[in-house]
Order: sequence, then C-alpha cells, then structure tokens
Amino acid sequence: MTDGAAMASPVEATPFSLRPIMIPAFAPALMFGVAEGAVLPVVALTSRNLGGSVALASLVVALIGIGSLVSNIPSSYVTVHYGERAAIIAAGAMTTVALLVAMLAPNNLVLGLAMLVVGCSDAVFALARQSYLTEMVPIEMRARALSTLGGSGRIGVFIGPFLGAGAIHLLGIHAAYAVGAAAAAVAGGIGLLSRDLRAGAGHEGTPHAAVPLTGMLREYRRVFLTLGVGILLVSAVRASRQVVIPLWAEHLGMSASATSLLYGLAGAIDMATFYPAGRVMDRKGRRWVAVPSMLLMGLALVAVPLTHGFGTLMVVSMVLGFGNGIGAGMVMTMGADHAPAVGRPVFLGVWRQLSDVGACGGPVLLSAVTGAASLAAAISVNGGLGLLAAAVLWVWIPRAGRRG
Repeated sequence: MTDGAAMASPVEATPFSLRPIMIPAFAPALMFGVAEGAVLPVVALTSRNLGGSVALASLVVALIGIGSLVSNIPSSYVTVHYGERAAIIAAGAMTTVALLVAMLAPNNLVLGLAMLVVGCSDAVFALARQSYLTEMVPIEMRARALSTLGGSGRIGVFIGPFLGAGAIHLLGIHAAYAVGAAAAAVAGGIGLLSRDLRAGAGHEGTPHAAVPLTGMLREYRRVFLTLGVGILLVSAVRASRQVVIPLWAEHLGMSASATSLLYGLAGAIDMATFYPAGRVMDRKGRRWVAVPSMLLMGLALVAVPLTHGFGTLMVVSMVLGFGNGIGAGMVMTMGADHAPAVGRPVFLGVWRQLSDVGACGGPVLLSAVTGAASLAAAISVNGGLGLLAAAVLWVWIPRAGRRG
C-alpha cells in the first residue's frame, strides 16, 4: 500500500461521492474553458485588425502560454497563503477584467498585456483547482475526479467557440471577449459561493504550510528528474498535435471547413473518453492509461505523414483524439499522487511548470525540424517523443499500490 493510500484510509470508512462537489469542483473549470474557447479563435485576428503583423499576432497569442509558464511557481504561493477558494475568485476576477480590457484594446501592447494576464490567471486557477481536489477526494477516486476536471475544461473549450461565433454574428468580433468575460465572472462567482477548504474539519490547513521552493526541489528532485521528464514529454506531444493536424491538412490541400470537421470529430472522441479512463486509472493503476495514451498518440503522429486524403487523416485524427482523451487528467493525477501533504501547492506548481515547459517546447521543436528538414520529418520526430514518453512512464510510474 502506498503512502497516498495510507493517508486516505480514514476517508475510506465513509463512502465518498463526487456528486456533492460537482458544482464547486467542476463548474468553474467548465466556465474557464468556455472563456478560453470563446476568445482563442479571435485573438490573432484582433491583433491583425489593430495593425499587427502575422508574427506579432502569433506573439500576442503566445503570451497566454508565457503568462501561465511564468506564474506556476508564484501561483503556488498565492494558494499557500490565501487558500484555493480565494485563488479561484482572484483568477476569475483577473480574467474577467483582462478580457474586458482586450475587448476595448486600442493597440497590440494593451491586447498583449491582457493576454499575459489571462495566462497568469489560468495558472492560478488550474493549480488551485487541482490542489482542492487532491485534498478533498480520497485516493481511490482521485483519477476519476482529476480526469473529470480535465474533461470539464475540454468541454468548455469545445463549447466556447460556438458561443463566441454566435455573439460575433450578432454584435461583431469584440463580442467574443464579452462572452469570455462573462464565463470567467461566473467561474469566479461559483468560487465565491463555495466552501473554503480551510474552513473544514480535519487536516485541511496542513497543505498550506509555507515550504521553500529550493527545499521542495531538493527533496523531490528524483521525482522531477524521472517521472517529471515523462510529464514534460507528454505535454510536448499534446501541444504538438494541435498544430500538426491543421498543418498537414493544409499540406494535403484541404479546405478550412474540412480541417474544422477533423478537429470537431477528434474533439468529440476526446470529450467522450475522459471519465472511463479515470475509472481505469483508479481501478487498475495509472500505467494502464498513461502508457497506452502516449503509445496511441505517438503512433498516430508517426502515421500522419503517411495519410493522403481526408479519409485517412480523419482516422488518424480520431486515434489522436482518443489517445489524448483517455489521458485527460493523468498529468494532474500523477502530480497529486506524489505531492506531499505539507507544501502541496508548491510541489504542484513545479509539476505544472514541467508540463508548461513541454507544452511550449513541442511546437517549437516542430517548427525547428520543419525548417531544417520537412514537415513530415518534424511530425515524425514529435511522434517519436510520444513513444519515448510511453517508455519513460512505463519505467517510472510506481508499480506498487494504486499509483502504479
């Protein structure tokens, strides 16, 4: 039995249900996803409308990821000092204000700063929500809870563009930001009405003890340098897949509508598989989902350059969607498995940092190899990263107890 399972033993005496925490736990993630999905399709276009070049528009979009990357560690200390509930409220308020500023932005500097704040807020929210569920849910249901958290965000991102498109049709491009701001405000409002974790009974205050970052890195360096490398690779593969499909579809001469259909089909499969995968992780172990997820994604990416039309690319895209879908929440779950009770938010902040570095590095690697060789070679290299990730996870995910 693992330490995590031993920690959960007092909870096991009373059957636990996710139903009472469905709204406070998952509704904010859904609404943040809606906000992101409504805004992301129009940020680059807004930048171009403000006179920005294609390169500048790409940078403005990238500032969202940069904001998240630089905020993971600071957001852990926000959660330590103020608690999960306050962090969620603050993230909702910051995102709401930032999107309203973006809606009225007179130039690209203001728009870029707004996107940077959106990325920072996303880091604060994601860490607070993960920390909350790690503390509230017993280990035997942890993967289902965190998979549902990841799936809720994905559903929101899927819904957001449709809501944004409707608002744009009626009121113009700036209305998409209003939709995003409203969704973020609802997410923060749900946090405001939720119970603060620190107010409960038991050991809820323990994870909020201050732990120096250097001490955390030193004590858990083996985890970060082994399984953490696997998490970095996982994130690189996931981020690359979002770029690969449209680039290869364009290479094959497909229309924008055909590419969107491929995205929609893959997204539908992605959303349909997160909860069953969480059940498998809880019942059989993390390895049973994490390794197949990366094997499927790696093999599918390797197969992308072999496709020659809509039908074959559709099949590969659906396999990619399935592989990504079953892996929803697995990065958060493995982070929660290894996070210590004292200083948990700090550990999870480092864990998210590894994930974000991978997410930023995957598309950069794709671009570099494409420039040096070809798009087909770059896609194959990223597929190889997926296979390498599967091997690393197979070796370093603990075999004992429920974590293996």
